[in-house]
Amino acid sequence: MSDNYGYVELAKKTIREYIKNKNKIDPPTDKEGFDKKAGVFVSIKKNNQLRGCIGTIEPKAKDIGHEIVENAISASTKDPRFNSIKEDELDDLNLSVDVLGPKEKVEDISKLNPKKYGVIVKRGFKVGLLLPNLEGIDTVDQQLDIALRKAGIYPDEEYEIMRFKVERYE
Repeated sequence: MSDNYGYVELAKKTIREYIKNKNKIDPPTDKEGFDKKAGVFVSIKKNNQLRGCIGTIEPKAKDIGHEIVENAISASTKDPRFNSIKEDELDDLNLSVDVLGPKEKVEDISKLNPKKYGVIVKRGFKVGLLLPNLEGIDTVDQQLDIALRKAGIYPDEEYEIMRFKVERYE
């Protein structure tokens, strides 16, 4: 989806300012689309390879603008899978912002579709999330396997499944 609201631009500005100057910018408060609340994921790629991805399943900030700022900083500096973004990488990054829609409990995995729905698996305090329509993830089994591994849940354990749609801005 094109970035009509400026979500990706806000994420880019946030990362650039934070990496260069350690300053957290303020999101616009008077712009359409920034006043609602939602879970948001910021994904960073470099040379078509994931370089960072952090998000919130439920909103933690007062609005989407602040959610994007917090998650952009976290994706660029706190993703445990990667080193922090360095200043000399800034021009080589591609970003996307996923705004999560409502979550629905799933009793039958035939209701899942990795191209259309993201998935959340949960067992107690263990939670794993995988966004929809990710390159190389073509089956429900692949999607569930990765989400379970992220959560630290064994496939033979009981767990809850939820699905959700996203609005992806690139």
